[in-house]
Amino acid sequence: MQISGSSAVVVGGAGGLGEATVRRLHAAGAKVVVADLADDKGKALEQELGVRYVRTDATDEGDVQAAIAEAEAAGPLRISVDTHGGPAIGGRLVNKNGEPLDLAGFRTTIDVYLTGVFNVMRLAAAAMARQEPADGDRGVIVNTASIAAYEGQVGQLPYAAAKGGVVGMTLVAARDLSPLGIRVVTIAPGTFLTPAYGKAGDQLEAHWGPQVPHPRRMGRSPEYAALVQHICENDYLNGEVIRLDGALRFPPK
Repeated sequence: MQISGSSAVVVGGAGGLGEATVRRLHAAGAKVVVADLADDKGKALEQELGVRYVRTDATDEGDVQAAIAEAEAAGPLRISVDTHGGPAIGGRLVNKNGEPLDLAGFRTTIDVYLTGVFNVMRLAAAAMARQEPADGDRGVIVNTASIAAYEGQVGQLPYAAAKGGVVGMTLVAARDLSPLGIRVVTIAPGTFLTPAYGKAGDQLEAHWGPQVPHPRRMGRSPEYAALVQHICENDYLNGEVIRLDGALRFPPK
């Protein structure tokens, strides 16, 4: 699939993985819409690169539709990348006091990290279905899971459940959308060092870096973005979850 001349929506595009993806797709010639809730960062990218910023809550149908409409106005929507984050509850299923994990917090985590991805995916797919196919391909949807979907650590149950749901949707969505010529691929990152960590990044690097078999460091956002570009350009990647983790496997704690 040709990136140049296509429009792309990057949900969570003002964050670390998202910003790197916005820059990569923009450099490759895509007309990019940054869909996020971080107004300052989104508007800064808009001013610097000439991309469009649309304030977007991934769980809100109207917000996502508005971002997609902005992308469609710029050109045929063929790329949707979802890297959005948000609040996530943590804690053991039953704590030391014998109290169960909070149900409302679990629902919020699922809503943000799973329902939000579903919402973006379904609306982006419907928009792509309206495009004319190019060599039989109408577009590609790239979702973001986590290796926590496979090896969730103690206290990560809600997050692991949500990311496991994203993994589980991948093949089914690819099969659902195959008659339309739309591909679906999920990236499952390991530990990535992004600007959001601020000064805590050095401590995280010191903790996680030595645990990664090779290379012995945390991942870098441009590495995620490079994989997104390859997924877009390699038409035979479909229905797959790709771990991007330096062979890291999360220990229990």
